[in-house]
Amino acid sequence: MFKFFLITFIGWCMPLWIIAQGHTTISANIPRMVVGIVIEDFNPDYIDRYWDKFGNGGFQRLYSKGYICANHHYDNLLQRPSVNMATLSTGTTPSRHGIVNDIWIDRLKKKEVNSINDDFYTTSGSDSKEGSRSALKLMTPTLGDQLKLVTKGKSKVFSIALNDISAVFAAGHAADGAYWFDKTTGKMISSSYYVKNFPKWALDYNGLKMADSYFGMNWILFKEPISYTESIEDAYLKETGYFGKYSSFPYDMNKLKRESGGSYKILKTTPWGNTIIKDFTIQMIPKEQFGYDLIPDLLTVVFSSMDYERYSFGSFSVEMQDTYLRLDKDIAELLKYLENGYGTDNILVYLTGLTSISYPADYLKEKYRLTAGIFNPESAVSLLKSYLNIKYGEANWIELYTNQQIYLNHDQIEKKKINLQEIQTTVASFLNQFEGIAYAKAALEIEADNFPGGTLEPFQNNYNIKRSGDVLIKYEDGWQPKDKFNPVDYTDNSQIPLVWYGNGITKGTTLRRTNATDIVPTVAAFLGIAPASCVTGKVIEELIKR
Repeated sequence: MFKFFLITFIGWCMPLWIIAQGHTTISANIPRMVVGIVIEDFNPDYIDRYWDKFGNGGFQRLYSKGYICANHHYDNLLQRPSVNMATLSTGTTPSRHGIVNDIWIDRLKKKEVNSINDDFYTTSGSDSKEGSRSALKLMTPTLGDQLKLVTKGKSKVFSIALNDISAVFAAGHAADGAYWFDKTTGKMISSSYYVKNFPKWALDYNGLKMADSYFGMNWILFKEPISYTESIEDAYLKETGYFGKYSSFPYDMNKLKRESGGSYKILKTTPWGNTIIKDFTIQMIPKEQFGYDLIPDLLTVVFSSMDYERYSFGSFSVEMQDTYLRLDKDIAELLKYLENGYGTDNILVYLTGLTSISYPADYLKEKYRLTAGIFNPESAVSLLKSYLNIKYGEANWIELYTNQQIYLNHDQIEKKKINLQEIQTTVASFLNQFEGIAYAKAALEIEADNFPGGTLEPFQNNYNIKRSGDVLIKYEDGWQPKDKFNPVDYTDNSQIPLVWYGNGITKGTTLRRTNATDIVPTVAAFLGIAPASCVTGKVIEELIKR
């Protein structure tokens, strides 16, 4: 007796998967592989800004032949790689997938926890501790997890990234492999959570010592210096540069490595980090027989744009432009490899951003007289502590402040017999008086109210009752946080690019607002599978009804 698995999406049916007596039959128009190309710090302006300098095989190929979602956003309060990658891969918000930040306070265990660190698992591929990671704190399944479930484990699911957080949350729980760059050894590694026996092909790649070879050369401009007219002049006054002193081309890679104490971490801030990810991906695909059968496979490749040093140079910098011109070449090589090996109609590619990037506040203010400014969280929290000491008595009232979230000391509050909701409201009211803060919302307000579609919706999207802070903060548009000596990893820009390519995709554009949560149900529609019940995004119908 045949059992048919029919998928229905908003008034149309696509019975693409048929489960018959334990065997899976696939429609001919199902892509053999889905490849997500994801870029950290990907401002939508970059495509137009650098368009004339790109080659015709990378960004230009995707945008000239693909379907563009030109008004695409992450509607999360915290625009961080951890939060957004979990959102992108699960198709739902932090309120459900639980990754509200890089770290949070576990109230039950009464300790600070990291979103991916897991000492139960060991590093695969090196002797470092950089592989003690897992996706166990991710509370909902990813698209890859769902694909594994539907195909009874036959689909292959992989992620490859420069950073561990991106690799782990892109892979999810059931992936065949998640690989990332080990900044202590210069090798590509994984976790025993995913890969117990590091494969020979990956060992062979690490044996090439590509990271060391890149430190043997200088970072010079990809094109003639005079052609970088889209950027601020090299060594712009506001650029602090590497270690506060190197801010102009060429860069001596060996010198940068020495000044960083011998760490390979600095490589992630140069174009060579992205090239390593591209090369490793091309090595992985044939060795893992990715896309070799009719059961669709899923791969997520995550590139980084200057990684943590982007704030030392800025989004208008020559360094950022050179990174994107070289990344364009890497993407072109990856696309050529995929199309030559599988054919355009057998692959479904989407290109999107993991985070966007804001233009520097001082540049906006001085150059264009826009309303912008710098907010010092350390000073604000220090004043808040003094205020709470005056109001409630001397005590350690704040347990943790991290990335727009304040965690109050619940044990101290209970000991002093203070109403939790009262002190939450007090803290929010105090912070709302600061210039640069648009809203400070107490947890009780977020739990009690509903903010659909408005400026406060990101608060609700990012709030998880078990993991979020007592007070969440949103800065004014144009304002950026900065500690006394260091920049803070922050952007107020929720918009990122999204373009689809391959598998019958025709050229087109929609200006309708789409959300990062929409990618999972849309890919699921192409594959003819039902997304997990936790998914809150919607199918991008313009792509399907073409």
